[in-house]
This record gives sequence, C-alpha cells and structure tokens, in this order.
Amino acid sequence: MQYLVKNKRLELKYVPGKGAWTYHLEIPGTKEIKGKWGEIKVSGSVDGHTIEKRNLAPIKGADKIISINDSIRKAINKKGGDFVSVTLYLDDPKECIDKNKIIEVFKDADVFNKFKRLPKGEQTEVMDQILSAESEKKQIQLIVKYIDSLG
Repeated sequence: MQYLVKNKRLELKYVPGKGAWTYHLEIPGTKEIKGKWGEIKVSGSVDGHTIEKRNLAPIKGADKIISINDSIRKAINKKGGDFVSVTLYLDDPKECIDKNKIIEVFKDADVFNKFKRLPKGEQTEVMDQILSAESEKKQIQLIVKYIDSLG
C-alpha cells in the first residue's frame, strides 16, 4: 500500500462555483503522479470517515485534489476552512499493458510467429500504435485488430 498522506492535517478548501470541486482537499506531494481523470483512485479516511476508490483530480502543474461531497462533510461535521485529518493511499492500479503483455497476448492467440515475420519497421509501428493509444480500451481494440489481421 502506497500512502500519499498519513494522519496529515489538511484544510478543507471552499471555492464557490466549482461544482463537485467546491469543497476539496489538496493532497501535498501528488504533483508528479501521472494519470488522467479516472485513472488515479485513492482510499483511506477523512477525520475517521472511510472513503473508498475516490478519484484524484489531476491539476496541470499542481498537486492533485479530491472532492469532499456533502455526505462526507455531514459525516465529519466540517465546512470549508476547517482542518481535517487525512489518510489516503493509492488503490492498486490496473495492470498496465506493455510490450511484454502484447507479446504474451500474441503468443496466446497463436499469431506471434506471424508477427515476428513482419519487417522490423512494421513490428515497431504495431507496438508503437498500441502503446501510444489514449486508453486501455483503445489498446485492447488495437490488439484485437492486429490479432485478426495476423490470424
């Protein structure tokens, strides 16, 4: 388990007009964590109230924030400007798709030998296209496409 903060006192920020982010916590030391919206999930507690699998919002060039909704604020009896004790850890990330995973899938689909017979430049192009896809879903779609074309 990788803790982001452990029993850290943080200010419950109030920024009117920010929708779900009107009340939020800025989590120190999270600026360098990579991930798009929905990819960085955390669990832990805020003033002893358990939270599970909540999204950290990526803020370009700044620490990530977590929304503190009405039900959490009522449970901990806090409002904007109050300080809360926060413990958060990163949930286990999904297994990432890398070159080795793609090769493993090609072997399982019995198309790896055909893939290896492609010219090196074409092999590189296939791998680059899959690895640079904008989402895991798109990566899987591309893998299936190449399995079909090689099969």
